[in-house]
Amino acid sequence: MDLKEIQNLIKFVANSGVAEVKLEMDDVKITIRTTLEGNVTETTYVQQLPAQAQLPQAVAPQQVAPAVVNVTSEASVPAEDSKFITIKSPIIGTFYRKPSPDKPVFTEVGTTIAKGDVLCVIEAMKLFNEIESEVSGKIVKILVDDMSPVEFDQPLFLVDPS
Repeated sequence: MDLKEIQNLIKFVANSGVAEVKLEMDDVKITIRTTLEGNVTETTYVQQLPAQAQLPQAVAPQQVAPAVVNVTSEASVPAEDSKFITIKSPIIGTFYRKPSPDKPVFTEVGTTIAKGDVLCVIEAMKLFNEIESEVSGKIVKILVDDMSPVEFDQPLFLVDPS
């Protein structure tokens, strides 16, 4: 099961009004719980079993801690930014601009990027996920501070495609 399928499942469960969904596949167990009393808190558990060989730095956790999503209001993007493409977070986690503390940042404002370039890393459940650009252009604005928590679909970068 890939990241897009997990994200779509989370969206589906959040919009369906279901209190809990459990999904077990060969190497992945997912439990998504939502509250129905009007709260907007979601708890998602994703557990990957040890049969995972494609990510050598990833270690299957012994106990899975819940990732709690608290929806907060964000400042809207000004109308002048409408010509820019917004790159959003594909997952919930902690945003990092560098691959490690002693390395340089992936990108700065004014940097020209190509499709497939790594823009940042988002840590989710002790796994560091490289976020690649799906567009080419120039970074106009970085919308998130380094080492900040990010939510699913939260804007991270503004890119000028011209």
